Amino acid sequence: MISRREDNTQRVAALDERARALKLKPGMGIADARAMHPSIDVVEAEPDADLKLLQALADWCDRYTPLVALDAVEGLFLDIAGCAHLFGGEETMLADLVRQLAGQGFHACAGLASTPGAAWAAARHRLPPVDPGEEAEALAPLPLAALRLDEATRLGLESVGLRTVGQIAAAPRAPLARRFGQRLVLRLDQAFGQVEESIEPRLPVPPLAAERHLAEPVLLVEDIERLLLVLALSLKADLERRGEGARRLQLALFRVDGIVWRIAVGTSRPVRDPATVAKLFHERLATCGTGIDAGYGFDLVRLAVLDAVAFEAAQGDLEGRAVQAGEDLALFADRVRARLGDDAIRRAVLVESHMPERAVALLPFAEDTGPRPRPAAVVPGPAKRPLERPVRLFRQPEPVEVMMAEIPEGPPTSFRWRRTRHRIAAAEGPERIAPEWWTSAMPEVEKGSEDAAERSDEQRENLRSLAMTRRTASLTRDYFRVEDETGRRYWLYREGFYGEGSAPPRWFMQGLFA
Repeated sequence: MISRREDNTQRVAALDERARALKLKPGMGIADARAMHPSIDVVEAEPDADLKLLQALADWCDRYTPLVALDAVEGLFLDIAGCAHLFGGEETMLADLVRQLAGQGFHACAGLASTPGAAWAAARHRLPPVDPGEEAEALAPLPLAALRLDEATRLGLESVGLRTVGQIAAAPRAPLARRFGQRLVLRLDQAFGQVEESIEPRLPVPPLAAERHLAEPVLLVEDIERLLLVLALSLKADLERRGEGARRLQLALFRVDGIVWRIAVGTSRPVRDPATVAKLFHERLATCGTGIDAGYGFDLVRLAVLDAVAFEAAQGDLEGRAVQAGEDLALFADRVRARLGDDAIRRAVLVESHMPERAVALLPFAEDTGPRPRPAAVVPGPAKRPLERPVRLFRQPEPVEVMMAEIPEGPPTSFRWRRTRHRIAAAEGPERIAPEWWTSAMPEVEKGSEDAAERSDEQRENLRSLAMTRRTASLTRDYFRVEDETGRRYWLYREGFYGEGSAPPRWFMQGLFA
């Protein structure tokens, strides 16, 4: 017997067959149950553990259908439309489901009907399979609990003499809805199929999948990889028919004792080639292979496409292999990511910012990283030499101590950086880069006055302009390309102007040239 706490009282939550034979009922107090049978065993309910177990069973039921939903913490809904023929029919599939669960130590009660409400009632009241259109006749003799009603509604209906589903169906609906609510009528219509009721699967349904049921379970990773190659070949034909390629794939391994292992890989560009898919999962299995416990083996292996996009066919070589620019690099990056994770390899992506340290972002390697900047329009005119940038750009500029500088606009004549003094032999510049006022000036305006709400629009605009001017003057950068006496080249900048404000401008090291 399992107990739970309700209103500071321990009550019976669930009973096994032996406890039911002792005429104990769910909902009665534990004290009353012990008074009737002092030797009865009582176990405290663990809702979190029950939910975790039910989710594991839902994963295992994915072998029958991808549409598996939780029924609170009491059971599961399986939508088997279009799947039953794979198991020899609906009743054969139902029998196999119950038999497999019994082999795992679960006593399962299953019901089969064309509506979730009727199937729910059939499972809990041990009804035979209910054919479409016969829901009202099959459910008529059942108690009101078969309609999934709350306890208050059920007790209210029983108090007026309505105790079975058939009596509710025969009663006038308008008085029932006025007294007991519209939900009563809705539950009745859902059970009889007059109102459609859908289930929400706990996992997304993949657009494509291929699986292999095994008479003899497999234990070795090498056997799994051979099966995976066969499944990938089957998926290739479906992807070609749809004109798509896979961007994310999942390998599901169903263990004979109900445990399910799911392994996913992502690709930087759409793929169809079975050999490429096998290579990606080889790297992934090499990483997590030791963490996968095969137990007594896997009797079902499934390869699913979780994300598919349009695939652009490429011209093949003389051997029939497609050749695309950057294909080898993409495959290398995908294999590294499959083994070491998505953050193991990154790519530089341009950002709309003219501040050097913010103009590039490092993102996980992927083909589609967002909208690319549009190419600038070509305007006839004299050709301009592109500005030279250092080969190594520091993530954060490092402060530099300037010994001497030509005031106000010239480069320094010497500087100290990382405890070393450098004399400048040659310099180019300045190249002026103003700050991004839309991100730097606005915060200063907001915190510049606590009584901003009391100012007029003109006063607020003047304050905004003043803050912007001060911010721009203090953060404007003048960059210099300098070379010291040993031939090393540096990219320095001065932040601020001489003669502006009480503090002198500051100097920083931004990067190093070759």
